[in-house]
Order: sequence, then structure tokens, then C-alpha cells
Amino acid sequence: MPFGKIIVIAGAPGVGKTTVVNLAVQKAAEKGYTNIEIANYGTAMFEAAKAENLVEERDQMRKLPPEIQIKLQKIAAKKIREKAASGGTLIVDTHMLISTPGGYLVGLPSWVAEELRPDQIILVEADPEDIFIRRLGDDSRNRDIEGTSSLQLHQDLARSTAISCAVLIGSVLNIVYNTQGNPDKAAEKIAKLLIGES
Repeated sequence: MPFGKIIVIAGAPGVGKTTVVNLAVQKAAEKGYTNIEIANYGTAMFEAAKAENLVEERDQMRKLPPEIQIKLQKIAAKKIREKAASGGTLIVDTHMLISTPGGYLVGLPSWVAEELRPDQIILVEADPEDIFIRRLGDDSRNRDIEGTSSLQLHQDLARSTAISCAVLIGSVLNIVYNTQGNPDKAAEKIAKLLIGES
């Protein structure tokens, strides 16, 4: 069974990752690269959690006990890896870290990284003030309020986690900065990475 390319794109909640990823896929399609799919890791975990009647809404997952979250991570990783078997490029939209009541839970621990074996990791970062403002304006989610110093720490730890993951599996790592009000710039850079342009 042929496997396609797996690219993990991660960033702190509110960094603008999903917007940038959707724009990047659109830009790649405009250049003729239409065999790109997006798998949201959180959605795969949420579906597994709902199937076991553990949560009713997505943002409740980060408050589950760590051992349950780890079980859900493993289920999601297997499902996403199976999806990659269809070929093409599969983007895994995820977070390097999840802020939980007990501390940070690593989004791509060794068992997930080794199951997915991404060819590339792209970390999206932004100014902590911009992230703070985006989170305040997002009524669709039930996100915790964190100050800018906490958000900067989250991004610093996410960068360290991404580097560790890349070292573990021998993956290429890129960091893309998402400037407030100009997601096209970050999307263009990601689109080039998706299609192999430098």
C-alpha cells in the first residue's frame, strides 16, 4: 500500500494556524497541487472521545486525565496514519503542547511521532499579543485566558518540543511566522514547503 507524504503543521492555539493552513492548501491547488488533504489531530481525538462518551465538546478534552488523553492520542495517530495510506500529501493540523490543569501535555510524544513519522514539521508562530487578541475574539472556542508572557512560554516550549520531535524521527523542521493581518505571507511560505519549492 503506497504511503503519501505526512506534514505536521503545529502552533499554539490562536496563532492563526488553521487560517494559514487553509490558505496554503488553496495556494498549492492554484499551482496544480490538488492531492493535499488536512487531518485535524484534535478532531480525530475528539471523535474517539465522543465514541467513548468521555466529552461533549472539544475543549473538554484537555481537562481529561493524562492517561485518557494519551489513549486518545494513540487512537488518533493510528487513524491518521491509515488515512495517509491513500497517497498524496496529508497535513496533520495539531499542537505541539496542550495546556492542561496538570501542566503541558506533549501533542507529539514519541509514540505519536513514531506512528505518524512525518516527513516535515512546520511550526507556526506569532506575536503573543496577536495570539491574545485572536483568542479573545474567538467565540467559537472555550479557550483559557493566558497572558502574553504565558503565551510566549507556550511558544518557546512548543519550539523545543518540535525540535525534539524532529531529532527523534529525522524530520525536517521549518518555523513560519504569522504576522497579524497578513496570513497570506505565512500561507505562501507554507505552500512552497508543501510543494517542494524553496
